[in-house]
Amino acid sequence: MNNKVTKEIFNISQESKNIVLLIWIGTLFFGFIPGLILYLLKKDDAYIEDQSKEALNWSITVLIATFIGSILTFILVGFLMYFVIFSINIIFCLMGVLATYNGQVFRVPFAIRLLK
Repeated sequence: MNNKVTKEIFNISQESKNIVLLIWIGTLFFGFIPGLILYLLKKDDAYIEDQSKEALNWSITVLIATFIGSILTFILVGFLMYFVIFSINIIFCLMGVLATYNGQVFRVPFAIRLLK
């Protein structure tokens, strides 16, 4: 979606963009907590709700992958998984920050979509 279509669909204000930007930065440092809090509090803004669901889905995916990595640590593969999960989390959260800075809708390619 280009920026003009996104603004027409969601009617994005600068405040909404700033909040979503903070959601993605918070997801990088605090996991699922920022996405969950704003998903529960900001139901009136469609853009914030959409991006908080996406950040929450991504955080849950990272938690599941980390849990699997913890189990695989017993066969010494999990340590490599931790590095990969950490790197991918940083990359996708920064991509979310950049996309929302421009007012675009961001979808993480590998996220498990539990919330729709």
